[in-house]
Amino acid sequence: MRFSVTLRGYAVALCAVAVPIVAVPIVAVPAQGTSRTTVVMLGTGSPIPDPDRAGPSVAIVVDSIAYLFDAGVGVVRRASAAGKAGKAGKAGISAFNAPNPGAQPNPRFEAIFITHLHSDHTMGLADAIFTPWIQGKREPVNIYGPFGLHYLVQTVLDGNAEDIAERVASPGGPSRDGWKAQVHEVAAGEVFRDSRIRVRAFQVPHSEWPNAYGYRIDTPDRSIVISGDTRESDAVAQACDGCDLLIHEVFSDSGFTTVPAARQPYHAAAHTGGTAVGRVATKARAKMLVLTHQLFFGASDAQLLREVRATFAGLVVSAKDLDRY
Repeated sequence: MRFSVTLRGYAVALCAVAVPIVAVPIVAVPAQGTSRTTVVMLGTGSPIPDPDRAGPSVAIVVDSIAYLFDAGVGVVRRASAAGKAGKAGKAGISAFNAPNPGAQPNPRFEAIFITHLHSDHTMGLADAIFTPWIQGKREPVNIYGPFGLHYLVQTVLDGNAEDIAERVASPGGPSRDGWKAQVHEVAAGEVFRDSRIRVRAFQVPHSEWPNAYGYRIDTPDRSIVISGDTRESDAVAQACDGCDLLIHEVFSDSGFTTVPAARQPYHAAAHTGGTAVGRVATKARAKMLVLTHQLFFGASDAQLLREVRATFAGLVVSAKDLDRY
């Protein structure tokens, strides 16, 4: 317990409002036109324990540097899978590659952004903090999200105090600082900027959560909006406003009819049906719509896509884990 108290003193730095942004310009797109940005769906799941879908997590990789949005169950294992070469010689994501042939996987994230504090979006935080550290990460990770994130991360660190102490003290063990986390509790607005990305948080309505965010991410060559969990909201459309990629949660309208009547009001207040997602994407003028966190409720992927296409004429896909865009 004494070690836990020591952790509390210096492991987590709290910012109660949006952190100050240093004006760092985003570098122009390379002349050869090859994209510097890859979006990787590390997890497309929901609280339903589908073995084919890890918890909600999206990695945006720019110039081999990965930024994580939400940290669902299995996030680091999925990142390791993304780092491996795929079928037909498809290269692995460089941010998650092993450092050299035959070495252990070594995925890591430059920063982590949490949309809201529902457990399916945060249960992978311990994994995202500790596993990269055990595999050699030396610097603390910065984590951004709504009020309450500081307490959540601190309990993760305190609960693992003995693990940290034993590993640090072991011969040849991991670094003394790589397990630490700098937490920034942010308000809506620009919350992060470096030479590769800008991140802006915007408020979305998700059941009774007082603070639930979507994020707009601008890279040198892509504009991406992640809805987070939300019911139908003009805030998402306004944040996108012609964005290259809109990643939006969804439930099937036809499947919704099978949900017990007592539970339907909650889902209607917390999530967005297929035809409503299509309306949002149309208002948003999204160049591409990616469906995630799919609540099928017994419907098929084809049914879900038909519902969305009834109100959106653009390109839409229903994502699976490890899909790339």
